[in-house]
Amino acid sequence: MKYLLLFVFSLPLFSASSFITPMEYASQLYKNPRGIGCHHCHGEKGEGKIVANYIDKKEQKSFRAPAINEIGFKKFYRALEVRKNGMPRYFLTKKEVQSLYFYLQEMKGEK
Repeated sequence: MKYLLLFVFSLPLFSASSFITPMEYASQLYKNPRGIGCHHCHGEKGEGKIVANYIDKKEQKSFRAPAINEIGFKKFYRALEVRKNGMPRYFLTKKEVQSLYFYLQEMKGEK
């Protein structure tokens, strides 16, 4: 059911005369939505990763971006609407958010 919804969401983005596939569009959007790609912080497949290591009060710490490939669409959509913990605001359209989510779900399946 989840994949059917993702497919239906992505249909209006592309017509028969489209020059790229939905997956190609989603991949490009993930790698550069508005100047900095999601993959820099969240990993190639949305698995999350350490963005920076630093020392605070003589203690070694890490700033880690969370995994985004295992969350539901509502939580994913809401996370892109607010700026918190270093996450930039991208001002994406709903169709762009749906494409990003579609991409992450497809990448998760490729393990």
